[in-house]
Amino acid sequence: MKLTHLDEKDRPKMVDVSDKVESFRVAIASGMITMSQVAFDMIISQQTKKGPVLQTAVIAAILGTKRTSDLIPMCHPLMLTSVNCDVEELPELPGFKLTVTAKLKGQTGVEMEALTGVSIGLLTIYDMSKAIDKSMVISDIQLESKSGGKSGNYTRTSA
Repeated sequence: MKLTHLDEKDRPKMVDVSDKVESFRVAIASGMITMSQVAFDMIISQQTKKGPVLQTAVIAAILGTKRTSDLIPMCHPLMLTSVNCDVEELPELPGFKLTVTAKLKGQTGVEMEALTGVSIGLLTIYDMSKAIDKSMVISDIQLESKSGGKSGNYTRTSA
């Protein structure tokens, strides 16, 4: 199998999608952050010194999704039609699960955008809470599903 981001002389290149047919594409990615009970409680009660952590993380996730091509060298700049970020409280960890859904009608997929959005959102939670708990762990950043395009649909199956 030939790598699509290398040309015939093995030089890096951005894949040419000019001839690809536009289709409606959706990608959903998720990730987790675990932390101390004290940090979790302070975030939930909005008692952190840096402001509303979860609301800021949602905004950061949306911005990260939109700016993916600035961060990942071979990603195409995309005209996203929708970005949504959900945060689920997981008191049993304690921690949070962040899920990003990215959509567009275009010639290339939005998996990297959803994954980048999740990463940036989780990093924002860490940044805004690190004064309380430096031992937080970001984990399980993964593609949950994608639809559209030549490769078709994908849905993660439970292990």
